[in-house]
Amino acid sequence: MIGFWNRKEVYVGTSLDEFNNLRDLLSEGNIKYKTRIVDRSNASAVGSSRARVGTSGQNLELAYTYYIYVHKDDYQAATEITSNRIR
Repeated sequence: MIGFWNRKEVYVGTSLDEFNNLRDLLSEGNIKYKTRIVDRSNASAVGSSRARVGTSGQNLELAYTYYIYVHKDDYQAATEITSNRIR
């Protein structure tokens, strides 16, 4: 099981293509992973100006941040697999 106490981050970025490519590489290498996607344009209850101005002027390609985590015991293998991101 991959929990917050035993995971390591192998990717953080804003590219959906790279995120999907790395997930495919990890799957092919039989490495289990967890993902997290954060919507930076999402209005929060506190401190967000989106409710007032919307997403005008924002680069929507940067609206999401993608994270991939693996078990800390699989980190070395995952970094070796993902170090060659180009197929």
